[in-house]
Amino acid sequence: MVIFDQSAVIPYRKVDGEIEIMLVTTRSGNWTIPKGIIEDDLTPQSSAAKEALEEAGISGKVKKKKVGTYTYKKWGGTCTVKVYRMKVKKIYKQWEENNFRTRMWIPLDSVHKFIKKKKLLHIIDTAFIKNDPQKKKVETNGK
Repeated sequence: MVIFDQSAVIPYRKVDGEIEIMLVTTRSGNWTIPKGIIEDDLTPQSSAAKEALEEAGISGKVKKKKVGTYTYKKWGGTCTVKVYRMKVKKIYKQWEENNFRTRMWIPLDSVHKFIKKKKLLHIIDTAFIKNDPQKKKVETNGK
């Protein structure tokens, strides 16, 4: 079986103290996060940042630590996707794939209304929660 290594970012920002996630449409019209094949000359994080620019027209700081991995079937094989958080610094009005992709910001707690893949939904839901025996805290690495 063929395995394709991919990487993705969960693009986020804080608005009025609340985390928002940017989602983009797939070519088939479903909502997801920016992702693509890890290019040979790039790290998974750099490759994911490149996909975010191409697919969503955004750039920012990709965190070094992976927040999860999920798989799905495509191209007659299995895609294994490493997922990272990315704090969005810049949003472009025009971008490479804006002629066939739509993007939108949604509150973190509304992600379940748009993401169909259960494992990806779980990764997004837990990517910003820091385990704390007293209570759950939203984790944004200080910013």
